[in-house]
Amino acid sequence: MTPESLFLLFLLILRSETSSPPKRDPPPPRLEQQIQQVGQKPTTTPEADDEFLGSQECLNKKLTRASCDLVFCPPWQRCIDGQCSCKPPYLCPLEGLKPVCGLNRKNYRSYCQAMAASCRNNQPLFSHFGENCKDSKTFHSSMDSDSGLIRIFLPDGAGGGDQLLLCGELWDMAAANVACKAQTHTLGAAATHTMDYDTLLANSRNQDLPSSCVSVRCQGYEMLLAECEIYDKQKAEGRKVAAATCYPTTAAPQACEFTCANTKCIFRNQTCDGVDDCGDRSDEMCCRKCRNGAFRCETGVCLHKDAVGDKQIDCVNGADEATKHTTSYNVSSTQTPSDYVSRKNETRSNREMLESKLFCGIPNEDLVDDVEVDERGRSSRRKRVVGGLPAKPTQIQWQIALEENRRIDCGGAYIGGCWVLTAAHCVRENPSAFKVKFSLWKKHRAQGTTDIVPVQDIHIHPNYVPTTYENDIALIKLQKLPFSEKCFVDNPAIRAVCVPWSTQLFQPNHTCSISGWGRTADGKAAQVLLWANVSLIAGCESSYADRFKPGMMCAGDLDGHVDSCQGDSGGPLVCEDELGVSYLWGIVSWGERCGQPGFPGVYTQVAHYFEWIRLHTGWPAVTRFNT
Repeated sequence: MTPESLFLLFLLILRSETSSPPKRDPPPPRLEQQIQQVGQKPTTTPEADDEFLGSQECLNKKLTRASCDLVFCPPWQRCIDGQCSCKPPYLCPLEGLKPVCGLNRKNYRSYCQAMAASCRNNQPLFSHFGENCKDSKTFHSSMDSDSGLIRIFLPDGAGGGDQLLLCGELWDMAAANVACKAQTHTLGAAATHTMDYDTLLANSRNQDLPSSCVSVRCQGYEMLLAECEIYDKQKAEGRKVAAATCYPTTAAPQACEFTCANTKCIFRNQTCDGVDDCGDRSDEMCCRKCRNGAFRCETGVCLHKDAVGDKQIDCVNGADEATKHTTSYNVSSTQTPSDYVSRKNETRSNREMLESKLFCGIPNEDLVDDVEVDERGRSSRRKRVVGGLPAKPTQIQWQIALEENRRIDCGGAYIGGCWVLTAAHCVRENPSAFKVKFSLWKKHRAQGTTDIVPVQDIHIHPNYVPTTYENDIALIKLQKLPFSEKCFVDNPAIRAVCVPWSTQLFQPNHTCSISGWGRTADGKAAQVLLWANVSLIAGCESSYADRFKPGMMCAGDLDGHVDSCQGDSGGPLVCEDELGVSYLWGIVSWGERCGQPGFPGVYTQVAHYFEWIRLHTGWPAVTRFNT
C-alpha cells in the first residue's frame, strides 16, 4: 500500500450507552443561603452524577468565554492560540456604524472601536451612542448599600439624559454581575432579587426615586451596564425593579457545589442554564444538557434562549441560526423594539462587515449541477464506483490536482488568495517541478473551466516526520499573474474552502465528504473525480497505538460501502456546518490494510495547524468567521 493512496473507511461498531435516569434540580436557594455559601473551597461531587454538567475532564480545563475553540470572540477581539485577544481599535470596521461617546468624553467612530480600546486598557470606556461627546453627560450607575437597588443615568446623546431604575422582568445574574463589577466587586454578584416599586416609593427615604425603568440583557463580558442591551423605558409604578447582592471579597470557606474558573462559587443548579452566573461564562462551557429552555451547542456550550434566531451566530457551527432550530425552537419574544440604539445590532453589523470581506466555503451554485456534454450531446454520467460517485465537472470547486513533472498523484484544497493546502508527503522543496490544476474533472484532460497555475513556493511543516507522517501538512503558494495581486483570472468554477480555527467545530459521527482520483477496487486510478460521504470517527488511537500522533484524526464510512483506496493523498476531507458553510477538516494522509475494519483512514487535522497556516497566509485567507 503506497502513501499516495487514500486510505479510508471501515465499519464503525457503534456502542450504545445507557444514561442515568434524570434528576430534578434542587429548589432555588434562599438569598440567605447564597450569601452564607459564597467563597467556598471546591469540594464538588462527581460530575458523573450530574444530569447537566459535562465531564470532569472538560471542567478541569477551566474554559471561559475567552476559549475561542468553543465560542466566538466579539468583533473587537480575535482568536489567537485558542484565546480571545484584544484587537487594535483601527482593525474595527467603520462603514455604516454609529459613533459613540466614551466615559472620557472622547468620540469613537464605532461601538467596536470603543470596546477594543476598553479591552486593551481593561477599563470600562463606553458611555452612550452620540456625536456630541465633549459637552455631554456620561453614563453612571449606583447601588444602594442596604437594599442593593440599582440606579443608572442614561445619557440621551444630546446633552441630557434620564435617571432610571432597572425593570425586573429580564433581570438575571449576568446583568447583576456587571452591576456589581462596576462597584469594584471583581467577582460580580452573589444573588439577584427584585423589589416592589410602590413599596419603595412609600418609604420616605426614597422620595427621589426615578419614576421609570428600563430592562437590560447582558452577556456577561461587559464592564458596565452601559454596554448591555437596553430596552424601552417604562413606568415603574406597579412593577418590580432590580436589585442585587454583591459577592463579598472574603467569606468563610464552606462546601462549594460549583467552582467557577475565576474561583467564584455558585450553586450547581445555576450551571448550564444559558445565563453567565460565574461572570466568566465557565458555568456554561461544559454541559451535556441545558436547563430552563437554554439552547445547547454541539460543543457543549449552553446559550440563553434569546440567542436562538437572533441573526447572530453563537454556536461555532451556526446551529443556533439554522432553520431547523429557529423554526422549531421557542424563540423568545420578550425583547421589544427599543428607544435606544441596540448594542447587539452594532455587534451584528460589525460581524457582517468583517465576514463580507472573506469568501470561502460557499460553492457557486450556478455551476454545481453542470455536466459535461460529449460529442453526441449526451451527458457524461457514470454509475456508482466502489462506493463513491463521479463528481459533476464543476461540483467540487476547491478541489485541486497537484501535478509533478506531468504526473498527478496527489490532490489538495484551495483555501483562498494564492494558497493551497496538501499533505507534506506529496511535495518537496522544488516549486518548479509542480503545477496546480484547478477545476479539473477528467484526470488526463482539461475542461473549459480548468486553470493551470505554476507554484512559487512550498512550505512543508517544519516538524514533518516522513517515517511516521506526523505533521503531514504543506502550504503551496501560487505564482501571481504579471502586474497583478491575483494568481489566476477570476473563475466562476473556483471557490475557496474555509480553514477551521477550532478542533471542536465538528464532532464525531458528523458526515463529511472526500474527493480525489485515487485507486479503485481493481487497482486502477479513477479517470474522473470521485467523491463519497464518510463519518468522523473518535477513538481510533486504539487501531494504530503509538503511530497515532497529535494532529491526526480518522474518518470512514459507517456502512463500510466506500472503498478505502478511493481518492488521492493530500486531498480534502470537507465538513459542512449547520449554515451550509464548508470547512477543510482533514487532509488525506495515511492508513493501513486498505478496506479492513478496524483500520480507518488517517487524516491530518487542519484545525490543529490553524496558527501555522495563519502565520504564513495572514488573516484574510484562513477562515470565514474567525475575524
